[in-house]
Amino acid sequence: MTPVLLSIATFVSTLSGGILALKKKKWIKKVMGFTAGVIIGVVAFDLLPEIFKIISADNISSTIPMVALVVGFLVFHISEKLLLMHHGEENQYGKHHHPQVGMLSALALSGHSFLDGVGIGLGFQINATVGIAVAIAVIGHDFADGLNTVNLMLVNKNKDSKALKLLLLDAIAPVLGVLSTKLFHLSATNLVIYLGFFCGFLLYIGASDILPQAHEDGSTKTIIGLTILGAVFIFIVSRFA
Repeated sequence: MTPVLLSIATFVSTLSGGILALKKKKWIKKVMGFTAGVIIGVVAFDLLPEIFKIISADNISSTIPMVALVVGFLVFHISEKLLLMHHGEENQYGKHHHPQVGMLSALALSGHSFLDGVGIGLGFQINATVGIAVAIAVIGHDFADGLNTVNLMLVNKNKDSKALKLLLLDAIAPVLGVLSTKLFHLSATNLVIYLGFFCGFLLYIGASDILPQAHEDGSTKTIIGLTILGAVFIFIVSRFA
């Protein structure tokens, strides 16, 4: 019962972040700057250390998660190009917005949120201490996941109603992920493949999508400061977890 209760806390955290993004649209560039920092922090202070820990403990080749990282980066890059998100020259980046890309990004984040729930459930399969530690980390950054989902929908010109639907999907995904772990056990090798793939995805959307769009009206000290704050926030959350 404890994993399910903690997954409900992730639901509330995700929903709160998304509602903030919906209600405060005038803050969206600043929020995106913060979100970019959060993404960098999640990769550097959460996902990559977890990969290193697993490959060390289980004697897994470091090549496996790194290949998965590159594949994750390229899969989203290729998907984006096929959906024609970017037209024209690099100095025109950010001028082109396509609803289907917002949908793809939000659905990918929902998939990650589902696997966040899987992570909580698998943590409890080891012991309660590990499960609670994983849950703390997930709850901490799921607030930003809610922000990300809504921001990616809105910046690509989707309607508020559709953004809300994707937000609800993202919020319920961890609960479903926890429940799914009653049915299977994930091997260490498969776990590092997933973590590596998602690192690649996060690095791509952070560097190629969110940061450029946060600064498309001109770089500001405020947005740069918020990006740093986002990274520091995840660093603190990861230390407590």
